[in-house]
Amino acid sequence: MRRYFIIVLLFVWFGSALYGAAIKREMRATWIATVANIDWPSAEAVGHSKMQKDEMLMMLDSLHRLHFNAVIFQIRPTADAFYYSELEPLSSWLTGKQGVDNDEPYDPLEFVVEEAHRRCLDVHVWLNPYRMTHTFTIEELDSLHIFRQHPEWFWQYGDKWYFDPGLDETRLWLNHVVADIVSRYDIDAIHFDDYFYPYKIRAQTPERRAVSVWEDFPDDSTFIRNPRGIEDKDAWRRNNVDLVIMELQQTIKQLKPWVEFGISPFGVWRNQSSDPERGSKTKAGVQNYDDLYADILLWLERGWIDYVAPQLYWEIGKRVADYEILLHWWAEHSYGKNLYIGQYVSQLENPRAAAPWQVPNEICRQLTLNETLPGVDGSILYSCKPMLRNPQGICDSLLHHYYSYPAFPPINRNIESKMPLPVHDLHIDGHLLQWQVSQALTADSAVVDGSNAYRFVVYAFEHGEAVDFDDPRHIQAIVSDTCCLLDEPDRYHTLCVTAVNRYKQESLPCILSN
Repeated sequence: MRRYFIIVLLFVWFGSALYGAAIKREMRATWIATVANIDWPSAEAVGHSKMQKDEMLMMLDSLHRLHFNAVIFQIRPTADAFYYSELEPLSSWLTGKQGVDNDEPYDPLEFVVEEAHRRCLDVHVWLNPYRMTHTFTIEELDSLHIFRQHPEWFWQYGDKWYFDPGLDETRLWLNHVVADIVSRYDIDAIHFDDYFYPYKIRAQTPERRAVSVWEDFPDDSTFIRNPRGIEDKDAWRRNNVDLVIMELQQTIKQLKPWVEFGISPFGVWRNQSSDPERGSKTKAGVQNYDDLYADILLWLERGWIDYVAPQLYWEIGKRVADYEILLHWWAEHSYGKNLYIGQYVSQLENPRAAAPWQVPNEICRQLTLNETLPGVDGSILYSCKPMLRNPQGICDSLLHHYYSYPAFPPINRNIESKMPLPVHDLHIDGHLLQWQVSQALTADSAVVDGSNAYRFVVYAFEHGEAVDFDDPRHIQAIVSDTCCLLDEPDRYHTLCVTAVNRYKQESLPCILSN
């Protein structure tokens, strides 16, 4: 006869929180790029809602089977939207023409959030802050695009157009866009990649034949009008980006303090030749600080971002940018913030890639190296569609070795939070394990409270096994419902369920024992 009871195992439970908690917690994410239809939707599915939904569900199902726990979904590649917005038009990469809806209208972000959360996948929404065009011209912009109303907010650089980062109006607009997303969708994080000021382009001058001559971003007039007391233009550009990062952190936390703000920068902050004290032992041709005007270390030090995911897209041993050197450098310069490593899984199927990528399997070598550094909290793989083609057997390696058991994302060390209340009334009926949820009271029951439970972890222990919540082999399932179907319930002497809230905090266990 089974009976349930809640046991507060202070020594076991809090001991497990102190020793080895990272074993069952790591970021396992992939980028889903929508710009130019890289990952989703396919060219054939553009404009067709059912095809788009089917493609997305196939990806999410595959990621769930591989024990991933998050997706980085690109929803604003070029001041457009993969969601319904009154501020910016639907993307042409979704519908075929900017501002025009699909054949059967639906909100892609709402759909992805609902379906991903059902599979216990977090959704980090990926925005590009300044880019306004990419593979299309301004003539193709929707008639209601913000460019039509305020062309003075933008500059052309090369063949693309960008918001002017030096304008107060640009920062206000970005905060408005982010506030709209955070307030209306149950997302888990806001995510920016490496595109701040654009990568520099070569000037079209005769001098370029002899030396590298770079075209300067055309913001001299903005600098003259609004220098904010800063005399050096490069320092002013960095300050432009600093201000928007600081303000976005405040905007997000005022609305939903559990929603994280993460940056995935280019993998080199500065070379040691540029900064002997803090630079990395690299010889990269691009540096965040000097070329993209992104002072990532300042943002980490000040706590303006909640995690960093540097794009370490090079192989171990690369002369100018060695993956191993950069991995250690970022682990030493993350200022205690969560560190996820961006890895270039797409390179595994590139026939022109350097030799190390042709010898199975560079990504596996990197994942093994990641495991040796305590400061690394997981990985984000670029990008989803090529990865799911299983180049060099990477998916098999993930499932059978690196991601062989379920895991949930780490608690964010930059965000204060508390545990959810434990579940209760744990019981089993045949093969169905069920429980009830305890929630913190709110003034309005419709208001989302980040401290409340919204996922559950089911642990199962066979006869003679110690109750060890740190050992992920005992995780039977991570679910979003208040029940779990067990294949062989009689195998287990003890079943336990914990609640997890939006802060990734896990409750004390409720235990059902023979």
